[in-house]
Amino acid sequence: MPYIFLDESGQFNKNSPEKYFIIGSFTVGNPRRTKKQFRSWQRSKFPKRMRYQSEIKFTEINISESLRLRTLKFIADLDVRIKYAYLLKENIPENYKRGDKIQTGLLYTNIISMVLDMYLPISDKEFRIFCDKRHLKGFSKHDFEVALKTGILKKLPKDSIIQIEMVDSEKDENIQIADWISGAMACYLENKPLGKDFFNILKNNIVGEGGELFKDYWKNKYY
Repeated sequence: MPYIFLDESGQFNKNSPEKYFIIGSFTVGNPRRTKKQFRSWQRSKFPKRMRYQSEIKFTEINISESLRLRTLKFIADLDVRIKYAYLLKENIPENYKRGDKIQTGLLYTNIISMVLDMYLPISDKEFRIFCDKRHLKGFSKHDFEVALKTGILKKLPKDSIIQIEMVDSEKDENIQIADWISGAMACYLENKPLGKDFFNILKNNIVGEGGELFKDYWKNKYY
């Protein structure tokens, strides 16, 4: 029974400095174990003032790069199976834009659907998805869940159970792990300092290759 946890790095806003929007995801057989182990790591390895914070993001500025590297190594040793996808923001298709504004709710929903499609088809009859709580501008939470379920059901055995939940990352350590994964992959794709080191730590946990979304959209549009 797959448990899939997802989080993102980057913004759709064209004025934000990042070139990419990244979704990092992972599956694990026992999410309670990873949740407990990640919290234990925080409480034993992080500076004392941070050990009982509800959440420590990958981008936290008050931790050393050495600790960031060691935490990623710890995550890799949890035996998580990683898949990730990324979007070069300049390649966002026109059908996700209304004037000069991006329909972020619709775009995010379809990106998550494409990432989940990387896990399908499967023979399991239960498919459980957890992603960070996010405001879906112009798109309701109900629409989000229905859109994902519609695409997933076609590739699952009959009578399968699908669970889709948006959860508060401050209350779920597995979403925090997904944040660290997406943050590390963002550094790699953006060619930031230590980006290659982050990737090398996680590479043996990555299943397949990262999927670039809408890669050929503009090329195919004019040829």
